[in-house]
Amino acid sequence: MTSVVQLYEALASAPDDRARARVIAEAFERREERYPHLPDLVTQSHLRETELRLQREIEQMRADLTREIEQVRTDLTREIEQVRADLTLRIEQLRSELKTDIERSRNSLLAWLIPLMFAQVGAMAALVKLL
Repeated sequence: MTSVVQLYEALASAPDDRARARVIAEAFERREERYPHLPDLVTQSHLRETELRLQREIEQMRADLTREIEQVRTDLTREIEQVRADLTLRIEQLRSELKTDIERSRNSLLAWLIPLMFAQVGAMAALVKLL
């Protein structure tokens, strides 16, 4: 039975309900053999439902990602500010240490230069006396 007309003729010529039921069952069987993937077919409403569900999931994921990005941005900004404050404090400490080291070096030089200058003046005076 390849056409609907043949199915109709077979049903009309069937002698009783049992024969008609057999013709209908055979027609369904042939349909399932010919179209084995038919139960897996999707209707437009199924596709639309799936599309809407996916759109909702995409929007939810977009919102979640936006929140996470903002949280990471906030955390990074906070960490950057903390590092900046730590570096500023460390720079000030190094400046203070450098000033102290320079002051110490200057004082040490003066401690050596002043006696050497007096010794030089004394040596010159002694040389002038000898001449």
